[in-house]
Amino acid sequence: MTIATLDPTLSVSPQLTLDGVDFAAARGVAMIINNRPDGEEPGQPTSAALAARAHAANIAYRHIPVVPGQIGDEAIAQFAAARAEATGPILAFCRTGTRSATLWGLTESGQRTPAAILATAHAAGYDLSTIAARLAAATAPSAGARHDVVIVGGGSAGIATAASLLARDRTLGIVIVEPREDHYYQPGWTMVGGGVFDRAATRRNEATVMPDGVIWIKGAVSTFQPAIDQVTLVDGTTLSYRALVVAPGNVLDWGAIDGLTDTLGRNGVTSNYSYDTAPYTWELVQQLRGGVALFTQPPMPIKCAGAPQKAMYLSCDHWRRQDVLDDIDVAFHTAGKVLFGVADYVPALMTYVDRYGIDLAFESTLIAVDGPARTATFREAAGEVTKSFDMLHVTPPQTAPAFVAHSPLANAAGYVDVDQATLQHIRYPNVFGLGDAGSMPNAKTMAAARKQAPIVAENLIATLTGKQPDAIYDGYGSCPLTVERGKIVLAEFGYGGKLLPSFPGWLIDGTQPRRLSWLLKSEALPWIYWNGMLKGHEWMAHPAHRAPAPAAAPIPAAAA
Repeated sequence: MTIATLDPTLSVSPQLTLDGVDFAAARGVAMIINNRPDGEEPGQPTSAALAARAHAANIAYRHIPVVPGQIGDEAIAQFAAARAEATGPILAFCRTGTRSATLWGLTESGQRTPAAILATAHAAGYDLSTIAARLAAATAPSAGARHDVVIVGGGSAGIATAASLLARDRTLGIVIVEPREDHYYQPGWTMVGGGVFDRAATRRNEATVMPDGVIWIKGAVSTFQPAIDQVTLVDGTTLSYRALVVAPGNVLDWGAIDGLTDTLGRNGVTSNYSYDTAPYTWELVQQLRGGVALFTQPPMPIKCAGAPQKAMYLSCDHWRRQDVLDDIDVAFHTAGKVLFGVADYVPALMTYVDRYGIDLAFESTLIAVDGPARTATFREAAGEVTKSFDMLHVTPPQTAPAFVAHSPLANAAGYVDVDQATLQHIRYPNVFGLGDAGSMPNAKTMAAARKQAPIVAENLIATLTGKQPDAIYDGYGSCPLTVERGKIVLAEFGYGGKLLPSFPGWLIDGTQPRRLSWLLKSEALPWIYWNGMLKGHEWMAHPAHRAPAPAAAPIPAAAA
């Protein structure tokens, strides 16, 4: 019999048998709550039979039947009343335990945050994400009240910003708007494609990373109305705010390459930019013993400009170790004019380009793929060129989300128009942008978001209290270039290509391949991400400040 404990007073289980009642009695259960209607399936014990067995075992019994997806206020009230009546531990059950766990969550909405409820249920094996919006509504301030902070996006940047804000002021009322149920550690996908990581380690339920104290609204944004401090969701819900943080990431535009969506994940066409296809990269690398392998990079801006090369170097290193590299023609087609945008790192990378015999094709942009024919077409200065391939690793073009690009918050390129130092919006002082959707001219990397989140947190709180933002972002980004299995060129740089190393040169010379950099990428950074960045721990990410400016008027507090 499987029993999952949700809190010290209540556990849930799948269908309870008559013998299960005796088992519950032996565990000290004081009350059994049956949340299943009689007659749902053949052989199901009746409520009357279970009640009699419970009475014989001196256990209180309540029958509160509910239909999946149709849990009303009356059932919630009855469940809450039963919990209040119990003199000891409660065991609630239904067919799988989900309805009972849902009732538990809905009766906890006044005591715990939605994120805490969802995370507790997830840890017990129950996914309650379908009631996330209902939980948020139950704990949200009264209609018409403003939230202190609304954060659009529950990815790396959004979660880290919420955690950094709460680390500075636990009294802030913060709402995160995020439609997805899964949260990904995207930098790990390069390692998945290289056979180093299991992709499952890069994914967690969104509820488990929501900071305690934050209201998660599982929805999507439709429009922004910054002139009246309001956001409208796709379902018509409007949210008012004192401050807004926009961090929805950018969009992978697979459809911009003709034929790609029809063949991605098969016919030798793969990409480490997708959780679904990164394992296919490793499968192809292991299978290929000869032929042509093409790797592509589209025009900027893209997430982690080094990732297309990382896939190529790890693949080549495997083929070298398998003694088949000489039988594989490898080419890198990049829309750019140089191998890497920061010149200091190019010599080390060129060493590996030469070692692996890679053909570099600059100003070459993938525009079409024919999977069954195994051909890729590129736009180059001399015209269109079509090449055959046995393996094609594609980096998709990337754009700002449409709801950002078509909003008053966007610049001409479609990204959130912010000051590159303070990350405050150019036209709306109580709006901030960070992460991949920001207009900053920096590398779009997770490491950049890690540095940006504390800056937004400090400057946002300063704005709310009438002070001028003085935390400044220097454009820091990091790109650990996996040039071979076990060695990385740790590129760290800021605006204008200025080198911004985190470690002294005697420890890690970022311009050279180092084993220690590999250990940082493979061992330390994933742990730091899940346990540090998303928890508000700003290790090596404390903001720098400029001289303070005259104070401004504070923004009125949100209604209680």
